[in-house]
Order: sequence, then C-alpha cells, then structure tokens
Amino acid sequence: MEITGIIAEYNPFHLGHRYQIEKIQEQNDSLIIAVMSGSFTQRGEAAILDKWQRAQCAVESGCDLVLELPFVFACRSAQDFARGGVTLLQRLGIVTQLAFGAESPDLARLQQLAAQMDAPASQQALHEAITTGQSYAQALSQVLAIDKDTAHLMQQPNNILALEYLRSLRQLESPLKPLLIQRQGAGYHEKSLHAPLASATAIRQALYQQEAIPANFLPPATCQSIDQLQTSQLPQMDRLLLPLQVRLLNSQLAELRSCYGINEGLENRILDRSKTAATWRELAQAVTSKRYPSSRIARTLLYLLLGLTKADMAAFTAAGPLYARLLAASPRGKTLLRPIKEHSSIPLITKTSQYLTTNKRREAHGLTLLEQMLSLDTIATELRNLTCQLPTERNDFQQSPIFSNRWQ
Repeated sequence: MEITGIIAEYNPFHLGHRYQIEKIQEQNDSLIIAVMSGSFTQRGEAAILDKWQRAQCAVESGCDLVLELPFVFACRSAQDFARGGVTLLQRLGIVTQLAFGAESPDLARLQQLAAQMDAPASQQALHEAITTGQSYAQALSQVLAIDKDTAHLMQQPNNILALEYLRSLRQLESPLKPLLIQRQGAGYHEKSLHAPLASATAIRQALYQQEAIPANFLPPATCQSIDQLQTSQLPQMDRLLLPLQVRLLNSQLAELRSCYGINEGLENRILDRSKTAATWRELAQAVTSKRYPSSRIARTLLYLLLGLTKADMAAFTAAGPLYARLLAASPRGKTLLRPIKEHSSIPLITKTSQYLTTNKRREAHGLTLLEQMLSLDTIATELRNLTCQLPTERNDFQQSPIFSNRWQ
C-alpha cells in the first residue's frame, strides 16, 4: 500500500484540495498524510481558521493524518517551506510518495527545470540577478525562462512550488516518488468566487467581505466550520501593529539588524514607515519594493515581533523539523501511529506538555533546539489568537489531537 504525503496550508480546505485527494485515491489504495501549516501561512498571514479546525476539515474530507509543519518552516519562502515539508515526511520513515499540484502536467519538464536550478551556472546567474535588485522569484524566472513556454510556466505560482518540491527531493536524495496532479479550477490568486473549484484567496476574501458562500463551493466539513465562524473570530493582522510598533521602539539597531530577513538597511525603512502606518497592511505595503515582495515583508514583520534572529533560523534550517506534531487523524490514520513511532527518526508529539510546558517556555536559556522550535509553534498559536477580537479557547498545551470517526 502506498502512503502519500501532501504539504499544504488548507487555508481553508476547499474543493480543489478534495479533488487532489480523490485523484490520489483513484490511482491506488493510498493512506494520506498531510503536513500542514499551523497558525500562520507562508505569506506571513494568520490562518483563517485555527489549525485544529483546518486539520479536522482535512480529515473529514479524505486525509488520514494531519501533522503540523513547524512555524519556522511554514512561515518561510517557497524553498524553505518545501524543504521543511519534504524533510518532515521523509523522517517519518513510512511515506512512499509526495503528491503535489501544479498548473503544468509535464513532470519531466518540471524535473528538468528543478535540476537546472541547482546547476552552478544557474546559481551564479541567480546571485547576480538578485544583487541587481530583483526578487528571488523574478531572478529565477529570468534565469530559467529561456523560451515563451518556460516563461509562461514560471509565471504560475503552483509550478514554482512544484519546482521547489522536486528540488528538495533531489537535494535530500529522497526515496519519495513524485506524484504530480494537475491543478484544476480557479487560479491561485483568483479573487472571484467561481464554482465548483473556487480559490482559497476568493473564499477568504468573501469571508472578510461578509459575502455568502454557496454550500456547493466548499466541502461539507469546511462549510460547517465557516458557518459557525463569527466575524469577530476572523483574524485581523492590524491588531498586531501596535505590539510591533512597541517592539520597534524598544529595540536597538544592532538587535533589529540581527533579525532574520533584515539586510541592506531594511530595518531603517521599517522604522521610518512604522511611525506613520495606520494598519499592519499599510506598513507592509509601504516597505514592499521590487526587491522585497509583500510576502517577504509580511514574514519579516512577524520575525521582528517574535525576535527571531538570523542565528536562530540558521540553526533551525540546518536541523530541519525535529518532531511530528499530530493535529488530527481518521480511524485509518490512527493505524499509522504505531508504524510512525517504530520507523520515524523524530518523535511523534500528541501531547505538547510532554516536551514543553508553559513554565519551561518562559526560561531565557537552556531550551534544546527541539524545545525552541516547538515553543515558536505555541507562541504563534497565541499570537494568532491576539489577531482575533473573539479568540478561540484552544491552545497547544491543552488541546488534544482531533480523532475523526470518518471511514474511507
């Protein structure tokens, strides 16, 4: 039997995600393990539903296990997000293939481009393009897009992420087989609701604008979670602006410069813009430039708020995910827990307090790297709560994994 890994955000879980699961199940009798972002996404935004709600929606809709991708990989660039997810799945010791979506159906072409990305000449060209002021994505497109077809391919976000998955598989010499599933439905950035496969962006926008979302636009589990969602429970990143401004006021320049994501005087631009910004989004947009896209700036603002340094992130990156945190499981998924414990090179965490307590988290020194990584996950959960006018009562120290009764 295949055991298929998926790396996702499920923000929220929608019909496109269910389509991907159905295509996996059509090909073989596979159990599915999803590694999912926790409280914040790759774009530096608080997830629309908390991680247990999103994990439960995924399990009720076809996944068998949902594990949390640690914050220090979930809230990162595409290459770090991909590498963190692939490493976690590989370390479980039981996953046989990695499924991912892309706009392009041509796996061989994507594999060729992924290999080309790591060629010394490409790396040198990338470095030179970035030093001229281009973002990583712009530089990558310039280096690889040698013809019109490739240029079009490089403009599509899921293709870029697919390349990073394939690149991670190569770099890690992973035994996981790639399983490409062509993406269907609305585009990644499409903001209008279109049946039957509306984008997550469109769904989130509709929620914030208090527009009715037809029931047939969402899987039943997600529909139920969203129906119960009050406007006061929607995360508002603007609620983090004042804490960030206070942090900036109390920080020395050397401290700001040590923060991950800060270089080339970016701290001065953030300090200057933070004095007049009325909202979190306004600050992020004011700092955004051709070189520093909005998603990178949004992540950097979070790193500043959390005090995440370059040294911290270098240590986390070198170590990779140090645990598998269980969020939800189906009855079939529960049968995987013992094999994971037997074959995994990292611990399977079902109870946070066995590895970290609130008192331990507050110690300034003495935390192991695993405890530091897990600490940031728990802080991210509480930080997301601060973005909600009516926060959830769930927290990492008291919430148990969700065990669904759904049988395939």
